Amino acid sequence: MIVFSHANSYGASTYRRLFDAWRAAGHEVAAVEHFGHDAQFPVDRRWQGMTRQLTTLIDGLAEPKLWLVGHSMGGYLSLLAAGQRPRRVRGIIVLDAPIIHGWKSGLISVVKAAGQMPRVSPAAGALRRRDRWSDLGEVHRHFAAKPMFARWHPDMLDDYVRHGTEPDPADAAGAARRLRFRPQIEAEIYSTVPHRLEAYLRTHPPGGPVAFIAGTQSREVGQVGLAATRKLAGGRLSYIEGTHLFPFEKPAETTAAVLEWMTRLDQAAAA
Repeated sequence: MIVFSHANSYGASTYRRLFDAWRAAGHEVAAVEHFGHDAQFPVDRRWQGMTRQLTTLIDGLAEPKLWLVGHSMGGYLSLLAAGQRPRRVRGIIVLDAPIIHGWKSGLISVVKAAGQMPRVSPAAGALRRRDRWSDLGEVHRHFAAKPMFARWHPDMLDDYVRHGTEPDPADAAGAARRLRFRPQIEAEIYSTVPHRLEAYLRTHPPGGPVAFIAGTQSREVGQVGLAATRKLAGGRLSYIEGTHLFPFEKPAETTAAVLEWMTRLDQAAAA
């Protein structure tokens, strides 16, 4: 069974095409639809609440050993949860979530202490994000016109438009839509990113092998670097053509790469 964790602001249903392919290959898929939106599991320091949301899902699954797969924020959450439930882990496949390390970790600590994360992280952009439209057609036109979304596979964009928005409660009788993943929550997640994950994993080993898949044009990988990630994953590192959002740009390649790593990790464990 695959337990999938989504990236910040992109709910699990946006990855429907990936889930369908994994299910067609014989794997069940479980996922939290939206991290950070349940009052029982709030966004907090070091993402402890969201990690509990993921471990709660894991605890409710009968499968004794699970594949944890996570994209961006979801990659961090998969590693955090694996450290809490190491005996449940068959393997972890991280999609473009490079581990912050070294002086960059120290810098983020200082910025957080000064209360400046909302100004220097992507949080500011999240708070400026448009989040309401007159109907689904306007939603689609809005995102399709943006260069970042123009790279997406059409089916992935359609799923984001449909499942990433909901009826606007301010227009209950009409067709207006708003983002389901609230921009304030998105901003809070960016502002509280765990910057000491490398140290956490030293005291909370994930319990299974880790593989990392990066986008060839990932700005996030370029900014953070891969030194700590390579140390964690060893030689289990591969690339897919695309940006940080390559799962939306290249869904078929992403699902195939995850399945290949699952096979390789199982073979290594049996050797």
